[in-house]
Amino acid sequence: MPGREVLPSTLRRSPDKAQRTWEKTHDSAVQTYGEGERAHRAAFAAVKHSFEKVGDHWEPKGRKGPSDRQAAGGGPARRAPTAGGVDANATKDHLMQVAKKLDVPGRSRMTKPELVKAIEKANDRATRKARGD
Repeated sequence: MPGREVLPSTLRRSPDKAQRTWEKTHDSAVQTYGEGERAHRAAFAAVKHSFEKVGDHWEPKGRKGPSDRQAAGGGPARRAPTAGGVDANATKDHLMQVAKKLDVPGRSRMTKPELVKAIEKANDRATRKARGD
């Protein structure tokens, strides 16, 4: 199934570049692995390299690169927790800006790992709200 037809709702609300990245990677992965979860994971991995999830959509990152330990290590044998689209490798200042944009309460007293978790939760809430869940 072409990537445009199965484009996740968070990407439909995102910049065209993020959508094109997901679609091209998804379509290529479908040819290699077949339709399904593996193609979707590959497509999201490509998006996470240049974009980060902020609320119910994806925004360009300040720098390209892996977004968390799992993305940096790669491979199915090295399972580590992911940050759900949050750029966990970003500076604490950047995470504070994202948390402020998402109106995360208590952000000024949070450590970097706490900010990542709080942003991830805020993103999930915003996505559920946008989907009407």
